[in-house]
Amino acid sequence: MGKFEIKKDKSEQYRFNLKANNGQIILSSEAYKAKASCENGIESVRTNSQDDDKFERLTAKDDSPYFNLKATNGQVIGTSEMYSSTSAMENGIASVKTNAPEATIEDNS
Repeated sequence: MGKFEIKKDKSEQYRFNLKANNGQIILSSEAYKAKASCENGIESVRTNSQDDDKFERLTAKDDSPYFNLKATNGQVIGTSEMYSSTSAMENGIASVKTNAPEATIEDNS
């Protein structure tokens, strides 16, 4: 089972990472000023990750595929790492869909 890890960054803002059961980060959040907003972001990932239309498939300047997960309002709630291929990116999306709904929360803030 995956887990969400909440942490504070250098600017004292809250962020979360969704990690697969192997410990690999599969989705990273934007920065949040309040911890409650960060926790709401996690709940948004749980919900929106089950709708394939919420995954925005993109290509970086160096042609590396990656994706954003968007909320119903169109705001980005998480971004993936850069992948070596489109199939690897699709595996990352599948991992988010599988892990997010039941992932535990580990608060390291």
